[in-house]
Amino acid sequence: MITTGVDLAAQPGRTAVAVLAWHAEGAELRELRLGADDADVVRLARDSATVGIDCAFGWPDEFVAYVAAHARGDAPHPDLRGIAGRRRLAYRETDRVIQTLTGRLPLSVSTDRLGLTAMRCADLLACFADAGDSVDRSGASGRLVEVYPAAALRTWRIDVTGYKGDAAARVAATANLLAAAPWLTVSAEQRGLMEASDDPFDAVVAALIARAHALRATHPLPPAHADRARREGWITLPAGPLADLHPTRTVVPSAE
Repeated sequence: MITTGVDLAAQPGRTAVAVLAWHAEGAELRELRLGADDADVVRLARDSATVGIDCAFGWPDEFVAYVAAHARGDAPHPDLRGIAGRRRLAYRETDRVIQTLTGRLPLSVSTDRLGLTAMRCADLLACFADAGDSVDRSGASGRLVEVYPAAALRTWRIDVTGYKGDAAARVAATANLLAAAPWLTVSAEQRGLMEASDDPFDAVVAALIARAHALRATHPLPPAHADRARREGWITLPAGPLADLHPTRTVVPSAE
């Protein structure tokens, strides 16, 4: 089995891709690259069973309707006024579920600095579709899934405090991640790349989450949210420890 993780950024220069090859004795980081355009991502993920992409696959339904109404000149719906209404506009259903499961609320795709990256993600998903992939933003079918490395690391209880902005903290975070996955083979050069930038680090985590999805070792999509998730996207979150991804675990074929 091969899984790919993508830490997507608005520009190719900050986009990292990690490709993991899984075999009986362990897993090998086959490729780790910082700097990838959409064609690179699709090509590198070509042989993967699952592709985990660290970016929102869509926007909140309420936000989309709000902007469309505003463009028509309509006044905001009463339910969407005030701070409570703005929270509905800012967060997707999956964001609220992640907060319930982990205590951590993801950044808002509609009000934070993720908008340009989400626009690029829409282009990337279209590129995958053009290459023959079935794109289901909910992750219920096909091989593309939305992932959130910070939430997965919290679930796995791996200490990565400060790794986004501090070089020494990133060295420690990399050591903690690799210690929790002794079956993962990473070259010295690849380890150095993870220590130098949080983008390759997150791409490796995204590839591990992709493995969890392939094993069905993730929280299931609640049927009540399935319709919304197909529009807004849905974050795939591991349901157990990182040890669940050990190569000796039996892979359950996805039912599509």
